[in-house]
Amino acid sequence: MLINSKTAEESAILNLAYDVCAAARTAPKACGIDHLETAILAGNDKDRLTAEMRKIGEALGDSGKFFCRDAGNAEASAAVVLVGAKYETRGLGERCKLCGFENCAACEKAGAACVFTSMDLGIALGSAVSMVANNRVDNRIMFTIGQAAAKLGLLGEHKLIMGIPLSVSGKSVFYDRA
Repeated sequence: MLINSKTAEESAILNLAYDVCAAARTAPKACGIDHLETAILAGNDKDRLTAEMRKIGEALGDSGKFFCRDAGNAEASAAVVLVGAKYETRGLGERCKLCGFENCAACEKAGAACVFTSMDLGIALGSAVSMVANNRVDNRIMFTIGQAAAKLGLLGEHKLIMGIPLSVSGKSVFYDRA
């Protein structure tokens, strides 16, 4: 059996994407509470995401050009991993106030994100891209992907989303970007 490089590389990326989701899941969480969700996009689903990224970029005009640039990077990638978190609080009440509100109820009422949600997402992303780096696959964390994914409702209630496009090529598609 002969497997060409394109097939082998795409297969490697999809297999790695599963491991990336596992790495994000097993990352430590504040108070041991898990509000994370992951997903893998490839093919038509990835195309739908990049189309939404371009739509957002075009609606923003000159200030949104980077959405279109990032859409090009995602299109040049074999897969995109989404890592998202809910805006759920940890129920620490008046003991915390790190979010800037008097208590968790005030944070929820304002529709704000608990600071621990952002920290959990950051730790999960670090764990995820560490897995990618250990496998020598090019990647970059992109909030632009997350914005488009949230707008499309790809992770349901999980609104704080980041995307990690995965690429194998002779030169990284994430550098020397216009």
